[in-house]
Amino acid sequence: GLVACGGFSYGDVLGAGSGWARSILYNQRLRDMFEIFFNRPATFTFGVCNGCQMISQLKDIIPGAQDWPRFVRNASEQFEARYCTVEIMESPSVLLRGMAGSRIPASAAHGEGLAKFADAATRDRVIASSCISLRYVDGSGAPTERYPFNPNGSEGGLTGFTSTDGRALIMMPHPE
Repeated sequence: GLVACGGFSYGDVLGAGSGWARSILYNQRLRDMFEIFFNRPATFTFGVCNGCQMISQLKDIIPGAQDWPRFVRNASEQFEARYCTVEIMESPSVLLRGMAGSRIPASAAHGEGLAKFADAATRDRVIASSCISLRYVDGSGAPTERYPFNPNGSEGGLTGFTSTDGRALIMMPHPE
């Protein structure tokens, strides 16, 4: 397995996930190694926060992740650090199997957590494919875009995604 964690991964500065991803994508030897790993059927990948940003930018070499969003500046235009509630969605994720419907507290600490899809058609494909793994919910358990329940402002509260085969999982909050 590959786990790309958050916190102070790759400097914990704005754009850290992009720098981390580019160090892989622009080095052909590293890119090839990662692509081979992602294509091996007995592997899994998990990215949180900076690791989520990084892995989301590797989506072109991860089978079944091509429609994942990129993560941009929070709607609040500031770094957000708070506890939130997330709901685990029914998805093919091997790491969340059997947990659908669970609502758990999670720490959010990011400045660039807003999930931004290439376009509405891409977003709709992700929703239709059941590849949404986590979403922010309010105190009554409803998906929310309302601040502060949703610290980044992502549409529908979307904050975690899985590949179509369930072996790659990315999320912005820190439930670990």
